[in-house]
Amino acid sequence: MSVILGSGEHRYRVVEDWAKLPDGWSFKDVAAVAVDSKDQVYVFNRGDHPMLVFDRDGNLLRSWGEGLFKRAHGLDIDRDDILYCTDDGDHSVRRCTTEGKVELTIGVPGKPAPYMSGEPFHRCTHTALSPKGEIYVSDGYGNARVHKFSPAGKLIMSWGSSGSEPGQFNIAHNIATDADGWVYVADRENHRVQVFDGNGKYETQWNNLHRPCGLYCCRGKAPTFVIGELGPGMPVNLKAPNLGPRLSIVDEKGKLLARLGGDNGPGLEAGKFLAPHGLALDSRGDIYVGEVSYTNWKTSFPETPQPKSIRSLQKLQRLR
Repeated sequence: MSVILGSGEHRYRVVEDWAKLPDGWSFKDVAAVAVDSKDQVYVFNRGDHPMLVFDRDGNLLRSWGEGLFKRAHGLDIDRDDILYCTDDGDHSVRRCTTEGKVELTIGVPGKPAPYMSGEPFHRCTHTALSPKGEIYVSDGYGNARVHKFSPAGKLIMSWGSSGSEPGQFNIAHNIATDADGWVYVADRENHRVQVFDGNGKYETQWNNLHRPCGLYCCRGKAPTFVIGELGPGMPVNLKAPNLGPRLSIVDEKGKLLARLGGDNGPGLEAGKFLAPHGLALDSRGDIYVGEVSYTNWKTSFPETPQPKSIRSLQKLQRLR
């Protein structure tokens, strides 16, 4: 029997074992996912084959990125099917074709900026594009900044500092934009998404989120957003209910529309999550969820030995 998540207009069927990998291949952690105009799915992962490309039925089409990426973290795709691959392990963003040709590198691979210096990059996390093609990069682990670059990769401006006040960040973990140019930042350890104009002016924030990690903007005049939330990270609240991990769907004002999973903590069962880290939707509204399951296993199950194989990618098929 299929597992159904969500409610109302936001109901999804869990598609188990969607991705078909060759024998001996593994995603390890799936850090990010993107879908192109042909509904081909790009899975940016920390296995031996960093970029795996599938058709919508889960058949593997090709792989690339071997020897190029150190630690996959973020992935964005533009209207021309150009990919922006954020590697927090070597502190860079690479613009690539769908076949893996690198067209532009922002940052100096392997050379981080000084910790919390505000200069790009120190373990950058994700990218998003303005309607004009400007590139926003959340620089979230070793900085507390958002950087704005020209389409050619020239730094235009930066904003943000470490803290919990409006405009400050405590791990700027993900970033998204909408068609009007608003910028949305998943401020993970401040348990919020902050909203800015295209030049970094703070506008508002969305609360009632638990460690927002993944962030995806569904395009349109009144877009909805899918947010991947991590569960508790401390032993004292590890088994507390209603804290995720889960997916939340909100409207353009941050109002909660639906929640998928997360009532009774993490798990490997269908309909549960471990660590939803990367999100993407295809043309039919199906959700692809990348999870950093290997990294998060010890946090979620500190007393349980890690299995040799852990699910780190799920497909949720929207019911109409």
